[in-house]
Amino acid sequence: GAIAATSLTFVSQAAFDRDIAKQLGLQKPTVAVSGTRQISKRDMKLNDYLPEMEVDPETYEVRADGQLLICEPATVLPMAQRYFLF
Repeated sequence: GAIAATSLTFVSQAAFDRDIAKQLGLQKPTVAVSGTRQISKRDMKLNDYLPEMEVDPETYEVRADGQLLICEPATVLPMAQRYFLF
């Protein structure tokens, strides 16, 4: 389809050399990636924030860069038990 014709599946060079696309029946073209060993969170353009995290072992308060993080307990947990068995 159109999606397979306009997108790629990125795989390791080893997988590419072993024709993983054919083995798995992939429709998208595969491309081997390289030079990725040193990539880290800091290299991400829109998601590179790494706050200093602290957790108080007595109160379980969580802080990011010194700011207390607050989250109200969930009242509904969709698909929590009916569909997920683990």
